[in-house]
Amino acid sequence: MKLPFAFARRFVAGETFQETIPKIITFNKKGIRVTLDLLGENVKDKTTADKTVDVYTGLLEDIHTANLTSTISIKLTMMGLDIDEDYCKENLFRLLDKAKELDSFVRIDMEGSDYTQRTIDIFKEAFSEYEKHVGIVIQAYLHRSRKDIEELAGLGADIRLCKGAYKESKRIALQNMTDIREAFRDYAKILLDQTTFPRMATHDDELIEWVKQYTSENNIPKKQFEFQMLYGLREETMEQFARQGYNARVYVPYGTMWFPYFKRRLMERKENIWFVLSTMVKK
Repeated sequence: MKLPFAFARRFVAGETFQETIPKIITFNKKGIRVTLDLLGENVKDKTTADKTVDVYTGLLEDIHTANLTSTISIKLTMMGLDIDEDYCKENLFRLLDKAKELDSFVRIDMEGSDYTQRTIDIFKEAFSEYEKHVGIVIQAYLHRSRKDIEELAGLGADIRLCKGAYKESKRIALQNMTDIREAFRDYAKILLDQTTFPRMATHDDELIEWVKQYTSENNIPKKQFEFQMLYGLREETMEQFARQGYNARVYVPYGTMWFPYFKRRLMERKENIWFVLSTMVKK
């Protein structure tokens, strides 16, 4: 059964770029930056991957033409990583050529742990050529992340730190939230102390307050890092960040392949499920 898109509107801005434009403009007027995320993953054929790269390239051009304060986020499996690694790199570099031409930025999103090493390897190769136009995501709950954070911070990479969005075994990832928060704080310290503009992606009040306190106590200017949250969650908090002088960015997902993303958001917190159910009975 195909669920109607109405169920996903809490977390997904629209099924087309045009539907997202008014929402991006609204965020920008409030001093909030945006990262657009065309939803999808695990492309298995070159025809679809090639079309995806064309869409991403067109998206960068459309953002530039519309004068929006927005970058984009991509998944390497959308660009053919499951097909062939060299082919995926060719697609990524073609996209980054456009980002460089437009002085824009592409965030390589992190996927499940089966892709972590390949994603980091491809990112490092891309970073060596497109330094200020490409960034990566590290998930704090993975046991391997300390080594990855230290290595990438040493390179001067643009890193988005989040807790982690995929279900992983205890062999691969921390399972207890207290442990995950501790790891997040440890890695955030490294990024705040050693990199020029880290991105703190969390909705967790405990971690948000910790970041505020740590940066204040260590004289790290508000303009030297960024808070990030997902579309549909805590918009008032993001507006408050902007008013307080912090950099604030909302990840705005869109596209027709929204169901896997929507499902992950539902599984994260029971409150998200209740919100969606409540929309079913509203007139």
